[in-house]
Amino acid sequence: MIRTAQAVIGAGWGDEGKGLMTDHLCHAAGRTGASVTVIRSNGGAQAGHTVVTPDGRRHVFHHIGSGSFAGADTHLSRFFVAHPMLLRSEIDALRGQRVDLAAAGAPTLTIDPDAPVTTPWDTMINQILEMARNQGRHGSCGLGFGETIEREENGVRLLARHLRQGDLRSRLEYIRDVWMPRRMGQLGVDFPDRDLADAAQSTGLMRAYLQDCDLFTDAVGQRSDADVAGLPRGATFIFEAAQGLQLDMAFGAFPFVTRSHTGLRNIALLCADMGIDALQAHYVTRAYATRHGAGPLPYEAQIDGWATVTDSTNAPNEWQGRLRFAPLQPAAMGALIRQDLAQAGGLHVRAGLAVTCMDQIGATGVVMDDGKAADIPKAGLAVAIAERVGLPLSHISSGPSRDHVASQPR
Repeated sequence: MIRTAQAVIGAGWGDEGKGLMTDHLCHAAGRTGASVTVIRSNGGAQAGHTVVTPDGRRHVFHHIGSGSFAGADTHLSRFFVAHPMLLRSEIDALRGQRVDLAAAGAPTLTIDPDAPVTTPWDTMINQILEMARNQGRHGSCGLGFGETIEREENGVRLLARHLRQGDLRSRLEYIRDVWMPRRMGQLGVDFPDRDLADAAQSTGLMRAYLQDCDLFTDAVGQRSDADVAGLPRGATFIFEAAQGLQLDMAFGAFPFVTRSHTGLRNIALLCADMGIDALQAHYVTRAYATRHGAGPLPYEAQIDGWATVTDSTNAPNEWQGRLRFAPLQPAAMGALIRQDLAQAGGLHVRAGLAVTCMDQIGATGVVMDDGKAADIPKAGLAVAIAERVGLPLSHISSGPSRDHVASQPR
């Protein structure tokens, strides 16, 4: 029997509408009576996937899958980087939106025991390094994601399984007292002031982080990626990728990339573990391009002559600056998606394109064709984008919530 799943993958630099699409797919699957599990296939808490429900509730998802409003469970795969310092605030925020993960019958949250875990000292190194770059910043979110991967690759490991073990404090002391000075020496950076150096060594920081780890282990069950496949045959699995293909460490413009694979590569490995044979992949793009952070954005320009953008999630901040805009390059997007599809291995993938934010387009939208701007009437814009990308148009979104998403005939 062929076992299938779905995936939501960003086709740009992130912020394409992956939260919206994940919520839509989870709600649609849940209406059939199936149990639904969202599997986070890359990234970490630096991802911010916004979901607005038809009744006006709003949340930006970081750890927890974007299908939670629709009742979907979440599994954090071994490719996800956990951040215990940030989970408490997310759980509290969701409780304020009437999703109480501690309540009976609430969506569950699990993690693969081999998933890496971020510490305060990873975050400090990240922020010190990014500040030292001054005008040469890489566009980091400042949450320690890349530094966690760096530490892991150097054999200084802190995994989800370690949070339940008796040697946790000694592991953290090693990261603080041995790894952090070594890494900062490699980078040629130092604490910018005495206060931050003292904070790194403070017992208060260690105590607070250990409390965060306790809360994390209470809230998040441990389950291997392969064991997730033990759910009933009727279960629906939706892989929720983070960032976008333009930020993939193999595809993007180095060094302005994330240290993860943002498309099919991780998903294909997880499908192999889970016995999934076929995948419906939804590549997501806005009707225009955005980038939040440093790095190249071809044809960057203000688009307010043909689009009115509302985006309360991507506010200007110290680490990424303001949200940047450009017309889409559909042909280049299609080439990148074909590169990603080549990562599928033996997995049978049926791919489509979802175009979001159509409500923000005026009478005419703009795309780039062979370096020239092409004006396209709004009524045909999504179809024109999909044709130039080379994928069937699977969905059009004309608003912030799932009731504004329309599936397209294929």
